[in-house]
Amino acid sequence: MSMTNEVVVLIADDDPGHVRLIEKNLRRAGLHNPIERFDNGQDILDFLFGRGARRRAKEAPYLLLLDIRMPKVDGIEVLRQIKADPELKKIPVIVLTTTDDPREVEHCHALGCSNYVVKPVDYEKFAEAIKQCGLFIALVQVPEVRT
Repeated sequence: MSMTNEVVVLIADDDPGHVRLIEKNLRRAGLHNPIERFDNGQDILDFLFGRGARRRAKEAPYLLLLDIRMPKVDGIEVLRQIKADPELKKIPVIVLTTTDDPREVEHCHALGCSNYVVKPVDYEKFAEAIKQCGLFIALVQVPEVRT
């Protein structure tokens, strides 16, 4: 992966407070990748599938941090649509949510999520979980997604 094709981190989460914490702690972990934010499932799908004003770059590597509980289209459906597409299925998806229901965890993995991380309620634990995600993102090799 060349420096010109740095992994773009996509955050799909409708809670602005969580998004700020995620960004802040990714930066604290030393991650300086570009970050794109989406506050509902429909907007992230439109971006990835090239249906809206905001469109993904051609042949760019992406990694998605996906919340499950979102307006318009929930994270489960977003995950299902991404993983059903021959090109988009290459995108690593880390489900980052408050839901720790084992059936939900199993369902997300069955659909193809790369990791499932429960957002801790405690601020310090949440910050640490995001820092760990940042370290993971800094090391992971991600394939480009072509159109």
